[in-house]
Amino acid sequence: MDNVRNLFQLLSRNFGLLNEQCCENCCGQEVSNVQSHILYEINRQHHPSMQEVAGALGMDITTFSRQVKTLVDKGFVKKTPHPSDNRMNILSLTSEGLSIENNINLTVNAQLQHVLSTMSEFERDTVIRSIKLFNDAMQKSVSCCTPPQ
Repeated sequence: MDNVRNLFQLLSRNFGLLNEQCCENCCGQEVSNVQSHILYEINRQHHPSMQEVAGALGMDITTFSRQVKTLVDKGFVKKTPHPSDNRMNILSLTSEGLSIENNINLTVNAQLQHVLSTMSEFERDTVIRSIKLFNDAMQKSVSCCTPPQ
């Protein structure tokens, strides 16, 4: 099992997941990995509540709120009170936030495409199938690494 952990450590390092600022090269802005994930989820969920995004990312609401405040201050995210419950806030991307998210998405997809292009079609299919299989297994697991539902 030590070898499996080593594989994940190397994967994280090689893909740059340990870099504090992930997106300076693709969008000219300082956006952390966590903030990149928040932008992605807001865009993916389309006008989610703060609780929905925090839950999807497995973040406690206090830490999440601080990150959202930073994104609001940068002009990337807009917080709007929920129409039927003022205790909740709905999140949306501003036009600048959407542009940043699109640039991050294009950059990450290009990086992945470049890496996958070094493999045969069979190898690419095997890797993608294996990642899906592993993600499914993680969701079924009761261990600490289970991603939020």
